[in-house]
Amino acid sequence: MARTGPKKPGLRVLVWLGVLLATLTAVLAGGTLAGQASWAPKLALDLEGGTQMILAPKVEGGSDINEEQLNQAVAIIRQRVDGSGVAEAEISTQSGRNVVVSLPGTPSSQTRDLIQASADMNFRPVLLAGAGAPVPEEQRAPEDQLPKPTAEPANSSDINWITPEIYREFETLDCDNPAQDKRERSDPAKPLVTCEPASDTNPAIKYILGPVEVKGSNIVTSSFQLQQGAQGAVTNDWAVNIQFDDEGTARFKEVTERLNQFYVAAGGDAGNDPKAQFAIVLDDQVISAPRSLAVITDGRPQITGGFTEQSAKALSDQLRFGALPISFEIQSEQQISATLGGEQLRMGLLAGIIGLLLVVVYSLFQYRALGFVTIASLVVAGILTYLAIAILGWTENYRLSLAGVAGLIVAIGQTADSFIVYFERIRDELREGRGLVSAVENGWKRAKRTVLASKAVNLLAALVLYFVAVGNVRGFAFTLGLTAIADLIVVFMFTHPTLQMLARTRFFGEGHRLSGLDPKRLGAVPLYRGAGRVRTPADKPAAVRTKNAGAAAEAERRMTIAERRLAEKQEQLAGSSKSSAKENK
Repeated sequence: MARTGPKKPGLRVLVWLGVLLATLTAVLAGGTLAGQASWAPKLALDLEGGTQMILAPKVEGGSDINEEQLNQAVAIIRQRVDGSGVAEAEISTQSGRNVVVSLPGTPSSQTRDLIQASADMNFRPVLLAGAGAPVPEEQRAPEDQLPKPTAEPANSSDINWITPEIYREFETLDCDNPAQDKRERSDPAKPLVTCEPASDTNPAIKYILGPVEVKGSNIVTSSFQLQQGAQGAVTNDWAVNIQFDDEGTARFKEVTERLNQFYVAAGGDAGNDPKAQFAIVLDDQVISAPRSLAVITDGRPQITGGFTEQSAKALSDQLRFGALPISFEIQSEQQISATLGGEQLRMGLLAGIIGLLLVVVYSLFQYRALGFVTIASLVVAGILTYLAIAILGWTENYRLSLAGVAGLIVAIGQTADSFIVYFERIRDELREGRGLVSAVENGWKRAKRTVLASKAVNLLAALVLYFVAVGNVRGFAFTLGLTAIADLIVVFMFTHPTLQMLARTRFFGEGHRLSGLDPKRLGAVPLYRGAGRVRTPADKPAAVRTKNAGAAAEAERRMTIAERRLAEKQEQLAGSSKSSAKENK
């Protein structure tokens, strides 16, 4: 029976790659036509320049701001700027008094308002809590079962604050995707649907909160310390202490009296009723939501539960400084040029072009016509990476810095390395006497494990560098990881399918001397002599035998343990077959 199979193996994969590139191009073209995107990637502050604003802090009452408060203000501004999607911003202090904010491009009016606004901290009662992920559509409450207010809310803990619109917003909110949690400053007299971000020990949680009951400005101070046990002994658990002023003490007493009723009604288990919790909210985001286990009458509550020294200090700082009514006024604003200048960018691009040319020259010298596959693969990888960066600049406001350009340049060598590994595996198979079609398939089985392991290491290094580093180094790590993913797509969806098709052409299949796959130049001699005879090593010319011995040794050295055991087993079976043949004679 004739063997059936695809006439052009690899063609279907190439078609899917074409569909992927066409889709990305269409998405970017659509964004460009809508005036929201651009064919050119967005550039960071060091390459494009932007706007520099000098902010003067203002404190209610006209008091001076100290260095510790200023550093906390810088941290709050950085969180706001990063949360608004602005990438590669630079925020620093000046003369121990002002804050300097440098943003790429021209900031929008919303970004300006966000930067100048004072830190807004307050305390709200919890009405409803749930997991941070959105509720699947099929599990959401039908319209006729949505909660509906039956009366005017009696207090901030009254569930009549929950309207159908608020409950639907709660269901659809995705706290695992912070990009969806961007909103204008909330109304303190209305309920709020918001998130508590995930931490190292706890997943993200979303809440429906009642109106504000205690303002952050009522906090006098906060501190952190090791918790004391019932007998006064110091434990190993950390706690955060808050001290309210007179107004805050009175308001917090009323709140805890009400919340404690929910705690008692739940049988002493506050986990059964989220209304026994109060949320500490900074800039409309929950930073902690402790349960009220007792009535606090002295205005000195203590927050406990799973703190480390670092997390207790962080919450204490947020309470002490985040509650400060600090706002900023723009003292001066000016356009700044690229900090590195066009000359540095041109030199960086020139270095990349030189590196690319060296890779092309080496590929053509080492692999002859096969080197054009490397060149074509690099072109496809470049197009894929370019489209990804341009789309990310549109959707995620990603900006390409000089460090990111350096990551792209480094990726040229890493991408070419994947092709070299594959080509050398194919050559090893040819040296062992296999035909090109078989060599391509067997070489791919051995090469893809190496390629996957290599790219896994690259991705791991990029991820660690991205989350550990700060500033422009993160741009380098991002592009390094992005190009590693693009390299895998190109190797699997372009390089291998292309070689599958080329192996069936006359030029490559017959091993033309300029193809880079000439068996004679590689030291391989066909094992089959015709008329049912097989060529033995003694039949080969001495020069070829010497060359083949070195090639075989190299191929054996590259074998994995499993491959070596399989080869030994095949040799034993071949020896047994020869012995049986002699006995039959």
